[in-house]
This record gives sequence, C-alpha cells and structure tokens, in this order.
Amino acid sequence: MLTFLFLGDPISCITDGAIPEHVINTFCWITHTFTLPDKIGKGLGTHVAHPGVSDYIDGTDQVRYHAYYQWVPFMLFFQGILFYVPHWLWKNWEEGKIRMITDGVRGASIGQNDDRLSRQKQLVQYLIDTLHMHNVYASGYFLCEVFNFLNVIGNMFLIDSFLGGEFFSYGTKVLELSQMDQENRIDPMVAVFPRVTKCTFHKYGPSGSMQTHDALCVLALNILNEKIYIFLWFWFIILAIISGMALAYSIAVVTLPSIRETILLRRFKFGTPQSVSALIRKTQVGDFLLLHLLGQNMNMV
Repeated sequence: MLTFLFLGDPISCITDGAIPEHVINTFCWITHTFTLPDKIGKGLGTHVAHPGVSDYIDGTDQVRYHAYYQWVPFMLFFQGILFYVPHWLWKNWEEGKIRMITDGVRGASIGQNDDRLSRQKQLVQYLIDTLHMHNVYASGYFLCEVFNFLNVIGNMFLIDSFLGGEFFSYGTKVLELSQMDQENRIDPMVAVFPRVTKCTFHKYGPSGSMQTHDALCVLALNILNEKIYIFLWFWFIILAIISGMALAYSIAVVTLPSIRETILLRRFKFGTPQSVSALIRKTQVGDFLLLHLLGQNMNMV
C-alpha cells in the first residue's frame, strides 16, 4: 500500500497504442522485461533513450532479462524466515534450561538471603550431579553457531543467483561510483535495477500474420529495490564478519582449554588461576558452556 502511494503502479508500459495499456502492463509484469548491457554507458538522449534501452538486433546484441521484480517481496519474506530458523532451533533445543536452573539466583543480591543461599547450594549440587552430561546440549549450541554463519553466506549466494550474478560485486561498484566524477560514472544500481526497460509483445494480426510490438516500461519499484539491496549488501557483510568471528571463537573454545580457562577467569573474578585451571581439567566442553551461560545470567558479585 505504501509502495503504491509513493511510487504508483509497480510497472507502467507504453506502446504504439495497438495493445491496451492494462494488457501490456500485466504481460510485462508477469513475464519479463530486458535491457541491453552494452548500451548502458552510452550518451542519454543521443545514443540511447535510457540506460540500456536502445534499438537492438536479435541474436547479435547482448540482452539482460529482468524477471525478479515481482518476486522481491516473497524473497525478502523467505529470507526473513531463514534468519529466524537458527533462533527457533536453539530455543527448541535449549528449552529454557538456563532460566530454569537459575530461577531465584538471577540478578542482584536482593530479597531473602537465606532463600538465595539455599538456591545457590541447589545449583552447585545440580552442577556436580550432572557433570559431563552437557555435551549434547553444547553440540546444539555450536551447531547453531555454524548454521548462523552458513545461513548468512547461503543468503548472499541466494540473492546473487536471484539478481543474475550481480549481488556480490554490487556494493563494491557502488563504493567505486562514489569516488568517480559525475560525468564519467556509470551507475551500477541502474544496471542491476533499471528504471526503464523494454518488453516485447507478440500477437496475430487480422490476416493471421505475426505482429511484434515493442513496449517501453517504467519500473518505479526498482527505485526502492536498489536501496533495499545496497543495504542488504552491507548488512550481510557485517553479519558474515560477526558470525564468522563467533564461529572462530566457538572453535577456539572447543579445541583450546587455555581459552576456556581465560574466559572463566574473566567471568568468575573470585577464582584463582590455579583453581580455574583445575576446574578446566576436570570438566568437558559441555560443562564449560553451561558455566559460561550461567555466568551471563547470574550476579557474580
């Protein structure tokens, strides 16, 4: 509704008048439009009518078809679901375990001290009784970390395929554009998300002969699409770096006991290096992860 209010119809095509406007609009929307990549850098008003829009010879000129525009809302919705999946998997795997075992000992040291001390003793006893029994729990956590990283990378490949192989270089081209002179630059956003495209409609004439009608189509929706995907390009780069660092951190935690020791020393400041080192030797990765998550949900003072 907002898109229609600000941009009007998502596609609006003009022909020689032989085809009703609503027919050509519907046809070009549900099929595809095209531009000529070799004509994008030509002079506007002299060599081409619009970037990538000019006369062409079928079978000779390179043609780039654009059929993504009607699928953009569905693709964004699908990607939103994909990014929610790791969170949903972890919540179902974790099942509120941390909240359950820290009930009554979260937050600041307030309330009845006797009751709090009693709950702390119960927590300590739980940790002793379940020692070496949390590796499956930890494996779910680390698998979700892996899935987070693969999800970001997979979404980048998905968009690149969706946009015809133009997404990976999209952001870098936009950055390069900002450093160029206004007169000499070719806007990469116009190449990937053209505002004006061509569409070809075939029909039979009164005598039964084949007639071809060229249409010029304005894709107002691409003004919004180009901004959405330049934001997604930078956002995915940031997410890939963050999730990659988180995955590298998780690998270090699993493979290097010294890393686990350092983390516990910083988290539980009352422990001596000797006691923490002894604790690491007696525990496994699952036990460490549980202690680490408990430390994030409890007052350690």
